[in-house]
Amino acid sequence: MDYYQIEEFLTPEQILVRDAIREFVKFEILPVIDQYTQEHKEIPGLMKKLGAIGALGPFIPEEYGGVGLDYMSYGLIMQELEFGDSAIRSAASVQSSLVMFPIYKFGSEEQKHRFLPRLATGDLIGAFGLTEPNHGSDPGSMETKLVKDGDGYRLSGSKMWITNAPICDIAVVWARDEDKKIRGVIVERNFEGFSTPETLNKWSLRASKTGELVFDQVFIPQENVLPEVSSMKGPLSCLNSARYGISWGAIGAAVDCYQTALQYAKERKQFGKPIASFQLQQKKLAEMVTEITKAQLLSWRLGQLKNEDRATPAQISMAKRNNVNMALQVAREARQILGAMGIVGDYPIMRHMMNLESVITYEGTHDVHLLITGNDITGINAF
Repeated sequence: MDYYQIEEFLTPEQILVRDAIREFVKFEILPVIDQYTQEHKEIPGLMKKLGAIGALGPFIPEEYGGVGLDYMSYGLIMQELEFGDSAIRSAASVQSSLVMFPIYKFGSEEQKHRFLPRLATGDLIGAFGLTEPNHGSDPGSMETKLVKDGDGYRLSGSKMWITNAPICDIAVVWARDEDKKIRGVIVERNFEGFSTPETLNKWSLRASKTGELVFDQVFIPQENVLPEVSSMKGPLSCLNSARYGISWGAIGAAVDCYQTALQYAKERKQFGKPIASFQLQQKKLAEMVTEITKAQLLSWRLGQLKNEDRATPAQISMAKRNNVNMALQVAREARQILGAMGIVGDYPIMRHMMNLESVITYEGTHDVHLLITGNDITGINAF
């Protein structure tokens, strides 16, 4: 769906990347995603499949195992993956923006060469530890501690609502050291005292694993500490990268809902004619395509700014907030067009709607992103 012909502004390489991911989703995700969502299970071997198509850390340079794509391509990849399901995009987004990005941006050369190539192929699965039981929107008040111990540190505390936690091989975790500075550390699965209990009975993102990261005096060797950051700049820069991808991903979910509703409205007959012929249904469909188009233009321009390293955190927040809210509203309107059929797994709408209820909250809540914009335009912090 490209009502304003935005494709004309994409390069041949960007179109090739988008179409390759679209084919992957068509053949590898769409035929099975409802089954795994219903069964509350992740797709077997998903991360290696994503690695094989270059969807993990695509903006990471080739020397570290990435593909070296631009940020417009990264956004298009996220869009196509979330057309399949938010859980699929979340898995790729966490691996790319929250695990590979901080290692590339703040890690040592040894850390980059040790971890990034295997993360890019999906041979290693990563998780990102920032949110805590008592601190979500206020990560600066984190209680997870890093205390010096000989030639390393002891990590204690816990993180929750962590995508990939139960299946991760490593976790990039943010903690406060004895000097009150925020440090990033790479926690490996085999470290003693590290556990990852699973969060069960979710009604959202059911095709991905969510859990906790628990640290019981885990010893972190010095070589696993990210050397190039010691402030909230570290985790916040990761979130900016992830939020950018989410702004694109939400468009994919919205497009799937819109296209499903459009097709259904043309085929479903009541009172002797297709329901697409009725004014109220046309109003819903016309408003959907309008809002999707506005979101596409927002993310496309943001992609340009990101490629030029000019996108501000506030601009990224605006796009994430607007586009996820747009997708959720499109899903709700699409569900109404399908009537009772909108709640069954034969159609993707209810699945997208449940997923988007998580997406509108994680990587910064809907309200917090609004206050980020408010702070940016007034210069007054409302937190």
